[in-house]
Amino acid sequence: MSPPPPPLGRSRRRAGRSDHAFDPALDDSELIDVRSQFAQGRWTRARSLLVATGSDWDRRGHRLLALAAVPSAAGWARDWLLAEPDSSDATTLLACATVARAQRPKADAGEPGRARQACLAAAALDPADPTPWLGLMALERTHGTQEETARHFEEIRARHPEHHHAHHLMTAGLAETHPESDPLHEVYDFAAWAAEQAPADSPLAVLPVVAHAERYRVLAASGAVPDDPAASGHWSGRRARQVMKAAFDWWLEWEREDHPRHRADLNFLAHAKICEGRPAEAAALFHRIGPHATETPWSYAGRDPYPEFVAARTLALGAP
Repeated sequence: MSPPPPPLGRSRRRAGRSDHAFDPALDDSELIDVRSQFAQGRWTRARSLLVATGSDWDRRGHRLLALAAVPSAAGWARDWLLAEPDSSDATTLLACATVARAQRPKADAGEPGRARQACLAAAALDPADPTPWLGLMALERTHGTQEETARHFEEIRARHPEHHHAHHLMTAGLAETHPESDPLHEVYDFAAWAAEQAPADSPLAVLPVVAHAERYRVLAASGAVPDDPAASGHWSGRRARQVMKAAFDWWLEWEREDHPRHRADLNFLAHAKICEGRPAEAAALFHRIGPHATETPWSYAGRDPYPEFVAARTLALGAP
């Protein structure tokens, strides 16, 4: 029997959060280089990057959202549109930047409406691109309803059935229905269906683990389970064993280092292995993650995410 995981980082209720900044670019070094120039107003490199990305929809969404997170992104996108008024790349970047602005603290009441209009304009300009719908989906997660989120998800699936980020957003939203404990919750059916529909090498095979972590987030927040992984029982039941074995076996056989959101999946797997009380198995995952920690799921159950990540990594690998 595996030992229970020890308490990791401090929760928000006991201490202030650390000021560590999580980088949405993850390990995309080309994007990081271009973003640094874009932040200074040199948008031509961003233009070249997006042209080169083409219709790799997962990578396009990843890169556009990371560029849109630059505080001055909306202004630089408008400058780009002055030079190229018909650019779908610039229009979609402006839409994503408007969504990012609408989600910032103290955004004014009109921002969500302007973001919706910008995304719909981008979708009309390039009907094949799922990225404007991804922007809408992210927006509705904070300013809309689950029904609206689901409609945008279907628009994305019609354009790219395996869209990684969209499936993660849909899973997070579904997990929030029925905050009470329910072992037959619909999010598990959704995640299993998505994993089964995808090709054998698709990283959507990890989605059932994401669903299990999202339910842990919701249940811990509602008080339905303790916020300590070992005491919650959430990570030691039959379902936990099933989803972890399937996802970990997939990773051992199919690891997709070429996928732009590969590190996001690794963070979910490592978090689950730590919660499951298997730090030795998490060690290989932390080696792959390197410095590319993600805020989710390390923030779940009210935790301060970066200290939580560091404590888990230290447990798995020993002191740095």
